[in-house]
Amino acid sequence: MSTVKITKENLDKIIGATDIVVIKFTAEWCGPCKSFAPIYEEVSQKYTDVTFGEIDTEAQPELAQEFAVRSIPFLLIMREHVIVYSGSGTLPASALEDLIEQAKSLDMQEVKKQAADLQK
Repeated sequence: MSTVKITKENLDKIIGATDIVVIKFTAEWCGPCKSFAPIYEEVSQKYTDVTFGEIDTEAQPELAQEFAVRSIPFLLIMREHVIVYSGSGTLPASALEDLIEQAKSLDMQEVKKQAADLQK
């Protein structure tokens, strides 16, 4: 699956499209973002059951603020509308694939229970 552009207008639709959504926050001027782009695209081709999205922090500053992006590239993995990973920096393909496999293997009932317990 190719990477989809995410905006504040289509965010909810994209997050609801698949069980797992991987979002890369980037900007045109960001050198590390450009070097990570082909890795991200390569991995997206291997996981047809996962949505891969990209948010341009310059065009969508509200989304960057909403997700507390402090430096880019910034990666966010959501499963069933729950953020299960977030971090800055580039990754090799093997590390990104490992994060996706970890997200797939999570017991989401337990994750949601722990999240609810933290909000008490």
